Amino acid sequence: MPKPDTLLAHAGRAPEAYSGMVNTPVFRTSTVIHPTIESYEAPRDLAKKPVSYGRHGTPTTFAFEEAVAQLEGAHQAVATPNGLSAIVVALLAVLKPGQHLLVTDSAYSPARGFCDRRLVPLGIEVEYYDPLIGAGIADLLRDNTGAVFCESPGSLTFEMQDIPAIAAAAHARGIPVLADNTWVTPYLASPFELGIDISIHAGTKYIGGHSDLMIGVVSTNERYWKPVRQTVYDYAYSVSPDDCYQALRGLRTLGVRLRQHERNALQVARWLQAQPEVSRVLYPALESDPGHALWKRDYRGASGLFSVVLKPVDDAALTRFVNGLQLFGIGSSWGGFESLVTVVHAASYRTATRWQPEGPAVRLHIGLEDPADLIADLRQALDLLHAGKAASHG
Repeated sequence: MPKPDTLLAHAGRAPEAYSGMVNTPVFRTSTVIHPTIESYEAPRDLAKKPVSYGRHGTPTTFAFEEAVAQLEGAHQAVATPNGLSAIVVALLAVLKPGQHLLVTDSAYSPARGFCDRRLVPLGIEVEYYDPLIGAGIADLLRDNTGAVFCESPGSLTFEMQDIPAIAAAAHARGIPVLADNTWVTPYLASPFELGIDISIHAGTKYIGGHSDLMIGVVSTNERYWKPVRQTVYDYAYSVSPDDCYQALRGLRTLGVRLRQHERNALQVARWLQAQPEVSRVLYPALESDPGHALWKRDYRGASGLFSVVLKPVDDAALTRFVNGLQLFGIGSSWGGFESLVTVVHAASYRTATRWQPEGPAVRLHIGLEDPADLIADLRQALDLLHAGKAASHG
């Protein structure tokens, strides 16, 4: 099997099929013409990805999906319109009314919203569990447990989950394990070797890499491929071939970008650890992080997203700090070339565990800027914690 960097360059490409073109062309279509009425009316296995109608996918779509599947070691993958839709598809593919779902308490907040507002009225019981539970999840499994949903690390509080231990317990009861792997990307882990059955990504983030794309992708092992593919069809999800082309182009440079994101993030995170205003940095790639051993065991690297717990300050000081940053945009998402900051409000939704940091927390995405400039920007903004006047955001 080729190494990940080689797969990034070659997976999903077939120049010989397209007059020698290096990149799979963009196929824009709704209607696909069939040569005979017999071929038009012939039964089709959607799991085999026939080119039969635009909504079902085009060669551009399939090239992107093939590249992700090869990179993750999956049986197959399917694109969806965004990361949340990928979570929705994965859960609906394996759950039915009357079942019980276990969800990590550190899960992406919109995923929790879907579970609480949509799955519960369908007759699915949703239970949140401590992300640090590991093999102890066996005590929560029931005869009607339909799935275990993981996210490692959590996208706000960055707890690393012991996925192999969770998977071993779940598989002993015939229960599938799903995981949101957006932080680690398809490049930095082999999720199916860790025991995951369905791997989920917001390709909007590092796969796209340029903050200009909305796309999700679900990859599966052989057992769960047909249910996932059928669910995408039944819910009428469709992704523009232009977006698939953009995602595939982003995938080609994923390795080099992630190496720079990690290098920059480690430099900034280590600097932040030494600052008097900082209590701790939540980043599994740091040797001091509680999840570092699991990160080192299971992953090949880290992305550029982490949180910082400040020492206690009031809301006005926190506002001065965030608004005072000049190189960090205030905005949702992450994974693009630019640095971002948001305030962490995890305490507002945790139910199985308590999130009580000693001070306010912010989440930083460290982009591709020079880390010395980012550090200088953070230093001047930290100084504003002690100031009595507001600063405008640049």
